[in-house]
Amino acid sequence: MPKLKTKKAVSKRFKVSGTGKIIHKRTNRSHRAFGKTTKQKRHLRKEVVLNPVSADLIGRALPYRKMKGKRK
Repeated sequence: MPKLKTKKAVSKRFKVSGTGKIIHKRTNRSHRAFGKTTKQKRHLRKEVVLNPVSADLIGRALPYRKMKGKRK
C-alpha cells in the first residue's frame, strides 16, 4: 500500500497538541482590524481547540500526526 500524503494547506493551518487535540488560530484577526475593539483583538490572539466533528475531517488530512481518538 502506498504512503499517504499530508495535505500541506491543512498542515500549515492546524497543529496537534501534546494531548492529541487539534489546535488552530481564530479567524477575523488580520483583515479590517480597525473596526474591532482592543478587547476583541486581544481575545482573537488565542488559539482554540477544534470541535470533535471537524477534528475527524482534519485528522484525515494529517495521516501521520498522533491524535487522540479513532480515525476511520
